[in-house]
Amino acid sequence: MSDRENFLAWVRTELYEAEVALHNGDAAPRRALWSRTEPVSVLGAWRSAVGREEIDALFTGLAKTFSDCTSYVFELRACDVSGDTAYTVGLEHTSASVDGLCRTYTLRATQVYRRENGAWRVAHRHADTVTS
Repeated sequence: MSDRENFLAWVRTELYEAEVALHNGDAAPRRALWSRTEPVSVLGAWRSAVGREEIDALFTGLAKTFSDCTSYVFELRACDVSGDTAYTVGLEHTSASVDGLCRTYTLRATQVYRRENGAWRVAHRHADTVTS
């Protein structure tokens, strides 16, 4: 498999599973896939954070608001891998309980990744809500 194919296999398995877990109230898988090397950042649809400590708190807080994920689909629009850096651009279609209310929404999401010790890690996320 090429570097790109290996990266996309990771996106479709480990990264996908971490996102579903977060939307079911478990931040641990997402936190495990994030880089331990600064800088790391999130410019989120609902909240933002810079630095590992703020990001860990952000993910823990988000997980407390999510539960009962009935659907999560990542619609990949573009990606590339260059050496130990990669990115994805796509739409995240989610149905889950947010603060106890059933919600269905779509986020535009761009993420930047670093390969660290042979494993892909997320270094940056930017997401916003798709509006009509």
